[in-house]
Amino acid sequence: MTMEAKNKRMGGVLMPISSLPSAEGVGTFGKEAYRFVDILADMGMKIWQILPLNPLGYGNSPYQPFSSYAGDPVYLDLGLMAEEGLIKSTLSKYDNKTPGKADYTATASYKAPYFREAFESFKEKIGGENADTALKAEYEAFKALFWVRPYGIFITLKAKNDMRCWNEWPREEQDYILDGKFDITPYEDDIEYAMFLQFMFCRQWNRLKKYANEKGILLMGDIPFYVGIDSLDVWQGRKNFLLDKDGHPRFIAGVPPDYFSETGQRWGNPIYDWDNLEADGFKFWLDRLSYSAKLYDIIRIDHFRAFDTYWKIPSSCPTAVEGEWIEAPGYKLFDTVYEKMPDIQIVAEDLGDLRPEVLVLRDHYNLPGMYIEQFSALDKKGPAENQLIYTGTHDNQTTLGWLKDLDKKTLGKVKRRFFTFANPGEKLVWKILNYVYKSRANLAIVPAFDLLALDDAARLNTPGTVGSPNWEWRLTSLDGLSEKIPAAKKMITESGR
Repeated sequence: MTMEAKNKRMGGVLMPISSLPSAEGVGTFGKEAYRFVDILADMGMKIWQILPLNPLGYGNSPYQPFSSYAGDPVYLDLGLMAEEGLIKSTLSKYDNKTPGKADYTATASYKAPYFREAFESFKEKIGGENADTALKAEYEAFKALFWVRPYGIFITLKAKNDMRCWNEWPREEQDYILDGKFDITPYEDDIEYAMFLQFMFCRQWNRLKKYANEKGILLMGDIPFYVGIDSLDVWQGRKNFLLDKDGHPRFIAGVPPDYFSETGQRWGNPIYDWDNLEADGFKFWLDRLSYSAKLYDIIRIDHFRAFDTYWKIPSSCPTAVEGEWIEAPGYKLFDTVYEKMPDIQIVAEDLGDLRPEVLVLRDHYNLPGMYIEQFSALDKKGPAENQLIYTGTHDNQTTLGWLKDLDKKTLGKVKRRFFTFANPGEKLVWKILNYVYKSRANLAIVPAFDLLALDDAARLNTPGTVGSPNWEWRLTSLDGLSEKIPAAKKMITESGR
């Protein structure tokens, strides 16, 4: 978000890259992503919110990534690589056995031989007497980034160890990043291959972002508060986390029982060693945020409340019921962040049962918080001006699914609130969409599945559950959204966004 746009009323759409249609099993940075940008621009939208793009971890969750910096190659578009001359063979047709669902494992297997072909072509392109010197210089500059080679080593050693977590590798491999004693030489080609894929990822993403920005669309990225134990972040920065001598978490992150779960949510992420982070000038967080600020125009930080207090669960506890709230040095951290990055644009995910101090912390830095219409449909007060209003997020039911699950009495109240006799269906969903976009909140975003008035078959994630069907919903075509352009344009225009 530019400084000029900071307080401007803007509307947007939440659509994960994985949920875009494509011929490759999972949404990509290819032509359908560009068409989606065109649709947003034609609707008058100003924000495209996505989910984390990092390498997917356990259960295909974008919130348990192998790295805070690397991207998942599954989003790379083979057609774009072919246009660059890196893939010369004819692309075989992907056997789409699950249309309407992102099939991460099968897609990765389908793309792997083409990625290898592209890698060999790339090496020829930047090597020899007729080398593309500009491309080679760009690649070498990319490899010099602080995270690129370490990630190449990390993911190569994971593959060598059947993708097991780093704390299950042989000890000399576990400690290579700390002491450099393990002989990595035999694996250099695989490391180079991993770095090449990250280079291509950044090229394709940056080109898509540039296109969106030129169309007047800002990209909102989503970064998790915590990182996964099975990640470069933890392997390389063990001192930043509360681990035992064998690299296992002594405490686990999560939240106590709440609206979503009677036993709370036990996420499995290791807890930060905040004393060490502070002693190091919060370098870990500064690096994460500064890199994310290059990838996205706006950063939504998930689980913002943990900058104030975080739920500390003993690793021996199978649920999140046991634990204690611990204070974090949120003010010291954000004072440092804004000293180093005064123009960074952050949205705080401040949902849940919060103590007042969380909101004081948020407001001290004038950060927009979040307002979920599904949670507040009978709240006549509505959102504040400095908030981001949603119908629901990736963690909620679709609006139609939510309406269908309401008891008769509550549904009647919701219908009266929106001045309609319509039963759950597209008409009632769009009544709610109109309210969201016309609200006084400066920022208003709805998921693409709500623009299409889809039921819970399109739900992205159910908190507290792992694996299918979470993170799998995908469109088979953008035609339905394209048909909504006139109605959405009218709604956005009338709402002054």
